[in-house]
Amino acid sequence: MTTREFFHKFNCTYIWGNILAIVILVLLLAIGVRFGLDYYTRHGESIVVPNVIHKQYNEAVDIMDKVGLTIEVTDTGYVKDLPPDCILEQSPAGGKRIKSTHVVYVTINAASAPSLVIPDIIDNNSLREAQAQLLSMGFKVGEPEYIPGEKDWVYGILVNGKHVKTGDRVSSDAVIVLQVGDGTRQISDTAGLKEPEYEEIEVEERTPRYDEVEEYVEVPVDENGNEIRDRRGKSGSGSSGSSSLSGLPADPSSLKPID
Repeated sequence: MTTREFFHKFNCTYIWGNILAIVILVLLLAIGVRFGLDYYTRHGESIVVPNVIHKQYNEAVDIMDKVGLTIEVTDTGYVKDLPPDCILEQSPAGGKRIKSTHVVYVTINAASAPSLVIPDIIDNNSLREAQAQLLSMGFKVGEPEYIPGEKDWVYGILVNGKHVKTGDRVSSDAVIVLQVGDGTRQISDTAGLKEPEYEEIEVEERTPRYDEVEEYVEVPVDENGNEIRDRRGKSGSGSSGSSSLSGLPADPSSLKPID
């Protein structure tokens, strides 16, 4: 192909038409993206957020629908003086401008006070430490009740006049009363402790008697130590039946006590 033929084909209307069509398509895509994004993101369009604080949830939903906003509950709280389902907080706050695609998040009032778990502070903390821990957890702490014990040491917890222990759940609206020592007794003080009482048992003591003298009878024995008896089976002692306190035989084995 010669150079002249190449340029002749290059100047063909069909080729230039295709190039022009591509350029137009690119321009249309660029314009579509530019204005399409603005439309999708609502560029330049904003809505003023209505203030729905202290309004009922159903009423707040209607108000948001009228301006084109969506409302969503994210948390609950409790205020004793406000009715249940009342709006306590909202984000974004009323008066701010947002796009209609954004969501307004609200916190509503619960029907009853939430319950909290009693921490391990009984016989484990001082008054100041216990009060700080309870307040940080959301409890209401009243004036302490002083009882005999180490000064400012926590010995118990009262809720509505009743004792509670570690792990019990109580209403966050209840007032916690701490029972603490008034300083009248130290931990090492055992004067107030009662000694156990024991029953006295009288034991009769018997004094041994040494003035009793046993009576012995002299019995004749042979070389092997056997008792010598006469033909009638009686002992051959010449003084049978008599007692001898002065003379004792040489062999002690010949003596037999009389029962």
